[in-house]
Formats: sequence, structure tokens, C-alpha cells
Amino acid sequence: MEFIDQKLDDYVCSHTSDEPELLYELNRETNLNILYPRMLSGHFQGRFLSMISKMIRPKNVLEIGTYTGYSSLCILEGLVGNGKITTIDCNEELEDIVRDYIEKAKATEKIEYRIGDAMQIIPSLQEEYDLIFIDADKENYVNYYHLVFDKLKAGGFIITDNVLWSGKVIKNLKPDDLDTKIILEFNNLMKNDPRVETILLPIRDGLMLTRKL
Repeated sequence: MEFIDQKLDDYVCSHTSDEPELLYELNRETNLNILYPRMLSGHFQGRFLSMISKMIRPKNVLEIGTYTGYSSLCILEGLVGNGKITTIDCNEELEDIVRDYIEKAKATEKIEYRIGDAMQIIPSLQEEYDLIFIDADKENYVNYYHLVFDKLKAGGFIITDNVLWSGKVIKNLKPDDLDTKIILEFNNLMKNDPRVETILLPIRDGLMLTRKL
């Protein structure tokens, strides 16, 4: 579902800074060779993630949902010198491409790529995070939020992708549509949780920017 006119979207993208050459290469390879390339953050959203990271200057970042690693490399651009990104994904079939681009970015010491069930891995993490990016299985969005909340620093940020869910959030909910149900529950939780302030941004499929008070 397109949320703004295509010509206007083209104008917005054409007046956004270009993605770095390595990210352009990863973008192209993902679209040519990987299933469901729409899952990639892509040029426009990637530049937003980069800008937010440069504004926050995080030391510790947690990403839930790596896909081919594009968003990790965008967030890397704002990481402080001794910072670290921990990124988790359950799809081991994408390991080669992810590790290849982490190496090309000379970021093997800065990005810890872990393959497995985030619901099992997150409780074992000991770091306190400045920035958390959630972009994984929608059915666990609420669970992820509760798992990571105490690991997020006061004043830290959570960015959550796909919170408009192709516009399904404003349509009649089908009884068997669990993903949309969870997205609706998550969005309401963000709006009503007194521990945070939040803004829903209509960027691509919807980004929720949440700050812990």
C-alpha cells in the first residue's frame, strides 16, 4: 500500500541524501537475489535511521530483525567510536550475505550478529541500550517491548517498523489476522504507556519513535 502519491514519494526520495555506495550495493543484491526484498529498510528509511543514529550517537544498540543487514549498517553510521550493535535474526540462510557486508563495512568488531530466537536471546543480554530497533516477527512485538524495556536507558529510544502494516490498522480486523491484531495492540500500548512518549511517523510502512522517560 502506498501512503503518498508515487510522484510525491519520488520527489521526497530524490531530495534525500544518497545512500553510501556499499549500501547501494547491498540494496541491489537484496532486490536481485533475496526473497521478499520489500523487507529491506531501503534508501529513504535507511537515511532516516542513519540520521536518528547520528543525532543520538548511541554506544549500545540492539536490533531485533537483521534481514540482510542494511539497517544495521545505517545505524552504524552514528555509532560512537567504541560502540556496539547487537543484531538478532532467526534466518540462518541469510548469514553469508550479512557477514559479507559486515566485513565489507569493516565492522566485524562493532556489529555482533546473532542467529536464533530473539525471545530466548534477549533475556541473556547484559548491556544497557541507547537505541533499540524492532523489525522482526509482528506476533511478538508486544513481547519484545516488554523484554527490552528494562534494558533501555532512561532517555533512550525504541524505533519500531511496520506499525501501519500496509494500512490494515485502519481496516476491519479479520478474526484470523493475528499480526494486525498484535500491531494494533502494540500501537495502543505505545500511546498509553505512561513510561514513554511516542510519535508514529508515516514513513514507508510506519515507524514508531518512542522515548523512555
